[in-house]
Amino acid sequence: MTTRAQTEYRYEKLTWPEINDAVDLGKVCIVPCGAVEQHGPHLPLDVDLICPNGIAHGAGKAAPEKISVLPIVSYGYTGHVMDFPGTINCHYEHFINMVLDLTKSLAYHGFKKIILLNGHGSNMPNLDLVARRTNLETDAECVLTGWWQLLSVDPEFFPNWRQSKFPGGCAHAGELETSLYLYLDEDGVRKDKIKNGEISFNQDNSPFNYVDLMGQGPATVVSWTSSYSDTGVLGEAELATVEKGKQVYDEAIKQLLAFVDYFKDRPRDQRQDRHRKPPTFPIPWGQTPLDS
Repeated sequence: MTTRAQTEYRYEKLTWPEINDAVDLGKVCIVPCGAVEQHGPHLPLDVDLICPNGIAHGAGKAAPEKISVLPIVSYGYTGHVMDFPGTINCHYEHFINMVLDLTKSLAYHGFKKIILLNGHGSNMPNLDLVARRTNLETDAECVLTGWWQLLSVDPEFFPNWRQSKFPGGCAHAGELETSLYLYLDEDGVRKDKIKNGEISFNQDNSPFNYVDLMGQGPATVVSWTSSYSDTGVLGEAELATVEKGKQVYDEAIKQLLAFVDYFKDRPRDQRQDRHRKPPTFPIPWGQTPLDS
């Protein structure tokens, strides 16, 4: 008999007995993480919510027997964008602790595979720490990816898709984010206000200091967004189309599903103690026991 856990991918729609069924299925939990922040005059504040949530739910609908999608973490680390009205900042320590509480709760209930699907660039270093700590401090495995990073799995996809310049054309509210938002919520885009925006320091043509969603310089200065952008648009938004957004959506879901298939039943890497003499007290920050 088919259970509700096999057909319902939305974590919050299950009852507690059905959560036990989801654990028995070995479901991979996807935790979308976003932010509420400015995206120029043409995109609403919820870009970093709509994009990862749309992709996570698309994957969940395609493979509900393998995936549980949690409600999105709506507020992220956006302190550098606070000169633009509407942006909501979550202190990085609060943000890290909040998401870590989520992953540890999932691990406690028996979910052992967790994906943090991020939608906001400046969440990345914070979520990387969450994933690393989850792996050290629980018996679950956690991995981080930005939805845009899924577009690089197939080396042919993004170079053939992209029309904007690199670096800068797909940095923030540019060709990439605007296209995906057009596909997911076309009515939300202020089409009459779509206009390209430059990143002032990208104009230096420095091999060290440049930024784009798909890669940044090896020594890039990350400071106040208002110091290098007048409008908050960092990229070539005028190149965005609904059709290009659908291509991005389909590719991201395709690669996310492929990763779930790989990750779901992959054996956990086993820790080995290399000390000649056993340590005399536990690691102070706490971790999963060696025999777990």
